Amino acid sequence: MTDMTEDGQEKSELWPSSGFRLLDRDDAGRLVATDDFLRAYLARPELAPVEESCDAERTLYASLMEAPARTVTDAELAALADPDARENYQVLLGFRDRLAETGSIEACYLGLFQSGGVTLPALFLDQMAHVIVRNILDGVSDPFRARAAELLFREQTATVEDGAILMGDTEVIEMLAASGGMGNLGRLVSESGVKPKQVELDVLLPDTADMYWARNERFDTVLDLTFARPGLDALCRVMEAWIAHFLELGVSIQPVQQIADERWVWHVGLDRDSSALLNELYEGAEVAPERMDRLLSLFRLEFDDPSLMRAEISGRPVYMALSMSEDKKVRLKPQNLLVNLPLAREA
Repeated sequence: MTDMTEDGQEKSELWPSSGFRLLDRDDAGRLVATDDFLRAYLARPELAPVEESCDAERTLYASLMEAPARTVTDAELAALADPDARENYQVLLGFRDRLAETGSIEACYLGLFQSGGVTLPALFLDQMAHVIVRNILDGVSDPFRARAAELLFREQTATVEDGAILMGDTEVIEMLAASGGMGNLGRLVSESGVKPKQVELDVLLPDTADMYWARNERFDTVLDLTFARPGLDALCRVMEAWIAHFLELGVSIQPVQQIADERWVWHVGLDRDSSALLNELYEGAEVAPERMDRLLSLFRLEFDDPSLMRAEISGRPVYMALSMSEDKKVRLKPQNLLVNLPLAREA
């Protein structure tokens, strides 16, 4: 059955490049790696042979394309003349073996952060988050949720104007800036002083948001995260779904404008800057105004079943924050939603 938008138009596939269609699902709805999924990694330019590749590298590559799950010996890796190629294969094979050991993309992702020993490059972590949230959003028709979910795997650049908080994809913005200079989101100005030209970097609005589907792979729409607007609500729903998918527990997340709670007992920073900021506020430290100005959003999280929380704080809300860095970058860490909640300890 073809997915449709709310206005009855055929909806484009969400993020085909995520690799979602190359994966299987287990009975719990978790993603299971396939040979075709592994072949997609082998086809990346970091691994595909080039003119200078040695015979041993070409032989290894061909054999893995034929049987991506086959055992690779230390001797085969040692025979690669290019040390960079050798390292790239070691990383990929380590990732492949971890996927096989854990049984799913989700288990691999969560296990890395629960163990405290994250050894995979950030690129792999972002790609896992990308395909996992694609799995979570399968069948979702709300473009605001799809755009908000991009925050879980792509860095954003924030623009704060007249009280509005706008998020644009950093990579896209930098690409546009490099091609002619950039002012506010959505407008390029060339250094030569020619008349500025409009570019396709539009803010998602309720009456035009379905344009997202046809452009979703371009990552060139802007999300409004202003309080009480659809984008911020959508981010809350995405975070709820992310937690439910991994931890199998229900939570309710709502935006708040301040933390007015004399019994504040737990908080989670959604990025590095917010973690430090909330720690200082919790301890009663005075925070410089310029740092407070970088605080973009506050959230209140509550467990549907308080008995799943640590007994000493059962029923109390968890406060969360999202901030931008000094250079206006927003790097949401979705793993913090999984490993920093006050869950009851297993017996």
